[in-house]
Amino acid sequence: MGAEGKSAGKSTAKSKTGRPSSFTQAIADVICLRMAEGESLRKICADDGMPSQSMVFRWLAQDDTFREQYARARESQADFLAEEILEIADESTSDTYTDENGNERVNNEVVARSRLRVDARKWLASKMAPKKYGDKVAIGGADDLPPVALQKVERVIIDPKK
Repeated sequence: MGAEGKSAGKSTAKSKTGRPSSFTQAIADVICLRMAEGESLRKICADDGMPSQSMVFRWLAQDDTFREQYARARESQADFLAEEILEIADESTSDTYTDENGNERVNNEVVARSRLRVDARKWLASKMAPKKYGDKVAIGGADDLPPVALQKVERVIIDPKK
């Protein structure tokens, strides 16, 4: 194939549009809205027309307004996960089944899967909003003790000979 053939092939090939690399508030709004509704950044960025995760992280480093919007979306995402935890815990329709003898049995696989789903969401929510959903840890030491009212201490020397 000559140079003309290669050149002709390029002009008929469909050009791909790349991921957005320039920050726009419209894209930032979509990312934050979808995160607040429970979607992960990884999943959002996998969609056509969305920037890569690394590009989102660059935008976060460069734009204070987007960084604040993103932080609020993460907090909302943690709240969404907390609500999902309640839904999973309250859903019990598949927790039991009736065996061939008519006896009601616990479906341990479904219960274990629900526990795993709850635990995963609890862990993630605790990382996204540690003050709200994290475990309170007391490390120990004077800073963890309740304040004590200081009292005046009087030193009295007793003569043992008396």
